[in-house]
Amino acid sequence: MSTPFPFTAVVGQDDLRLALLLNAVSPAVGGVLVRGEKGTAKSTAVRALSALMPTLDVVVGCRFSCDPDSPDPACPDGPHEPGAFETRPARMVELPVGASEDRLVGALDIERALAEGVKAFEPGLLADAHRGILYVDEVNLLHDHLVDLLLDAAAMGASYVEREGVSVRHAARFLLVGTMNPEEGELRPQLLDRFGLTVEVAASREPDQRVEVVRRRLAHDDDPAAFAERWADEEAAVRARITAARALLPSVRLGDAALRQIAATCAAFEVDGMRADIVMARTATALAAWAGRTDVLAEDVRQAALLALPHRRRRNPFDAPGLDEDKLDETLEEFGGRDDSGPDDDTGAGPDDDPSDDERGDGGPDDDGPGGGGGRPAPDAGPDGGDTGARPEAGQDGEPQPSGPSERSAVRAAEPFRTKVLSVPGIGEGAAGRRSRARTEHGRTTGARRPRGALTKLHLAATVQAAAPHQRARGRSGPGLVVRRDDLRQATREGREGNLVLFVVDASGSMAARQRMSAVKGAVLSLLLDAYQRRDKVGLVTFRGAAAELALPPTSSVDAAAVRLESLPTGGRTPLAAGLLKAHDVLRVERLRDPARRALVVVVTDGRATGGPEPVALAGRAARLFAADGVACVVVDCESGPVRLGLAGQLAGELGGAAVTLEELRADSIAGLVKDVQGTSRRAA
Repeated sequence: MSTPFPFTAVVGQDDLRLALLLNAVSPAVGGVLVRGEKGTAKSTAVRALSALMPTLDVVVGCRFSCDPDSPDPACPDGPHEPGAFETRPARMVELPVGASEDRLVGALDIERALAEGVKAFEPGLLADAHRGILYVDEVNLLHDHLVDLLLDAAAMGASYVEREGVSVRHAARFLLVGTMNPEEGELRPQLLDRFGLTVEVAASREPDQRVEVVRRRLAHDDDPAAFAERWADEEAAVRARITAARALLPSVRLGDAALRQIAATCAAFEVDGMRADIVMARTATALAAWAGRTDVLAEDVRQAALLALPHRRRRNPFDAPGLDEDKLDETLEEFGGRDDSGPDDDTGAGPDDDPSDDERGDGGPDDDGPGGGGGRPAPDAGPDGGDTGARPEAGQDGEPQPSGPSERSAVRAAEPFRTKVLSVPGIGEGAAGRRSRARTEHGRTTGARRPRGALTKLHLAATVQAAAPHQRARGRSGPGLVVRRDDLRQATREGREGNLVLFVVDASGSMAARQRMSAVKGAVLSLLLDAYQRRDKVGLVTFRGAAAELALPPTSSVDAAAVRLESLPTGGRTPLAAGLLKAHDVLRVERLRDPARRALVVVVTDGRATGGPEPVALAGRAARLFAADGVACVVVDCESGPVRLGLAGQLAGELGGAAVTLEELRADSIAGLVKDVQGTSRRAA
C-alpha cells in the first residue's frame, strides 16, 4: 500500500485544510465541496485527511462498522450482542464517477429473495464509508441519480435499498467530500446547497511557494516513507488536536448574539431556506472548538460565513460563487460587531491558524497567509472562479472596445427567457439527462428482456411468467416459486438523456447591429440556460470574416460557453459554409469520443452567405452533409425587418431540420408547444 502525502505537508491552501479539519471535528457540518483548477492539491489534501481521523471501535464481524457502545438496532448483520470489538483506522472510501447504483448502495440477490425469501444483501460503498470518509472526485461528472442517492444518505444518516418488496436499511454516516473542476461543468444549485462548506482553490502565483510545492512533491516521490516520517510529529499533533476539539465540542456555547449574527448574515445575502443558518451555526461551533474555546465569537461567525455561504448565494447558473466581504463585515458590525482579535489578528490561535504553523516559523513559503479558497474569487473572475482573460477592455461609455479595424465591439446579451423544448427525435442510449427520449436505468417501465450481465432492475411479472410453465418439471411441491437464472427478466425503462448541443453562431457584419446582436446573444444565452437545466454538453462554433473557429470545444461547463458568448465580437463577411463544415468536423470527433451521446446542432443566423466563390452553393452542400448523417438540426432565424428573404428557412430544409424565429423560440409564444427537431438520426433506435 502506498504511503499518502502528509496532510500537514500540503503547502498553502489554508481554507481547504481548515474546512476539512472542521468536518473532522464535527461531521454534522455536512461535508466539503472543493472547487478549483486542476493540479491544486485537492485530491492530495482529501486523501491525506484519513490519516488524521481518530481510530474507531467496531463490532467484530459487522460489515456495517457498528459502534459497540451503541450498535444500530436495524443493522442487517445484527442484532449485536455486547462483547468483542476491534479497533481500526477510519476508512477512506472513493466513489468512482462511473460507479453503478448497486455499487453505491449495495445489491440484493434477487434470485435468492424470490426463491428462498431471504435478504441476501451485498453492502455497497455507503456501508463501507460509515463512520469514515466518502470521497467523490469530479463530483460534477457523477450521474444525477447517484448524486441524489449520495446526498440523501448523507442528510439522513442511513441508506435504504428497496427492490420488489424486499427492503434493507443500514446506517450511513460519513464525512462527504467532493472535488470538482468548474471548467468541466457545474453542480445544480439544489445539490450545491447539500454540501455544508465549499472552498475555492487555486495555484499560488508566488514563485517561492511554488518552489516549495515542487520540492516537497519530489521528496515524497523519491522516498514516501522517509518523507512521511519527517512529518510524523506534526501529523500526531493535528490528530491530537482533532480529538481534543471533538471532546470540547459539546461544551461550546452558541450565544444569542452569535445566533443573531448568523441569521442576519443569511438574510442579508438572501440565501434560500434555513440550511445555511444551521450549517453556519455548526461551523462556528466547530471553529470555536478547534481554537480551544467554549464560546463562539464574531470571528467564528465571519469565517463560517466565508465557508458556508458562497455556493448558496448563486441566483442563477451563470453567477460566479463568492461573497462580498465588505457587506459581510457591515452586517456583523450592525448585529453585534466584530471582535478585535478577528481572523486578521496574528495573536492567539484563531480559526485560520494552520495546524502545522509550529514547524514553519522560518518565514517560509507557507507563511504567506491563506491560500485560494473561502469562495473569494478575484473581482474579474469568471464563473469558474478564474480570470476569464477574454473580456475586451471597456471604453468610456462602458461598452467593450473592438480589437481590430474590421470588428465591432462585443455587446451585452439581452435578458434571457424560457425557451421551447428542442429535442432529438427517436430513442437514444446516452448519458442520463432531461432533453430527449432514451433507454435508461431510471424512468417508466416499457418492457422486459433477458439481462445482459448482472441483473439490476427486475421485471417481476415477466420473471414469474417465464418461470411458471416449468414448475412441474422442476419438482415444485411447496408454495414457493422455483426460479432459475434463465427465468430472470430485466426491466427496460425509458427516460431522458442529455445531448451534445452544438451552437453555430453567425457573428458576421450582417448580424452586427447592436440591438439585433443583443437579441441574438439573449436567445443563445436562453438556450444555454436550457442546456444547463437539461444536463447537456455544449460547444460553440462562430463564423465571420473569412473563416470559422471553435470558440468552445464541447464541454459540460455551460458557464464557459456563456463567458465566450459575452465576449464575442462581430464584423466582416458571412462564411456560412465554413461554419457548417467546422461544426461537422467537431461532431465527427465527438462521435468517436462519445458515440452514445446524440447531437443537436443549433444554427443561429439570418441565412445569408457571402465571401468566396459561390458562397450560397457551398453552404448548401455543407448543410446537406448534416442531412446525410441524420444529425438533428434547428435554425434560429435572426432575419428582421419588413422584408424577409426566408434564407434561414431554406438552410433548415437543406439541413433536414426546422427553422424557428427569435419570437417563436420563446416558450410562452404558443402555450404548451413542444417543438421536436425534424429529421432522422442514424443512431436512433
